[in-house]
Amino acid sequence: MALTYTPIATVKVGSGGAANIEFTSIPATYTDLVLKLSARTDRTSTTNNCFIQFNNNTSTVYFNRNLQGDGSSATSSSDASVAEAYIGAVVGNTATASTFGNLEIYIPNYASSTNKSFSSNQVNENNATAAVSNLVAGLWANTAAITSLKINAVSFNFLQHSSATLYGISKG
Repeated sequence: MALTYTPIATVKVGSGGAANIEFTSIPATYTDLVLKLSARTDRTSTTNNCFIQFNNNTSTVYFNRNLQGDGSSATSSSDASVAEAYIGAVVGNTATASTFGNLEIYIPNYASSTNKSFSSNQVNENNATAAVSNLVAGLWANTAAITSLKINAVSFNFLQHSSATLYGISKG
């Protein structure tokens, strides 16, 4: 089965930074969605957690399971939230200069009338001895088609040169 990735939109953060990265008016013409994010935040830390919100909805529950590792140790966690879902972390402002965290989110059957699952795969490096990786499996307990999504780093801004591209996937 051939897959076709079609860019729907790209957001590039300018010199003033941005509190979130948002995609609106997502067409229902594809089978799945993929979001690719390369980002750095102004948080005074080497990492900063990122979250996703669908359709600006804060009244239904988001669930996720997270597996994180750095090459020498691993941790796992789970969470439920009514506001947004954890999707991974990107580098903060005290990480090695000019490094960015990379994150990919896959959302199958985003236009269906069932609850929406998603997965994310994230990696950060800090020119140190280890890179940190997160794998997240999540669920948005809502049957509405996804028409918008917002990525934020809660209380911090994405820095200039952060970017995200949303792709629609067609199965042929």
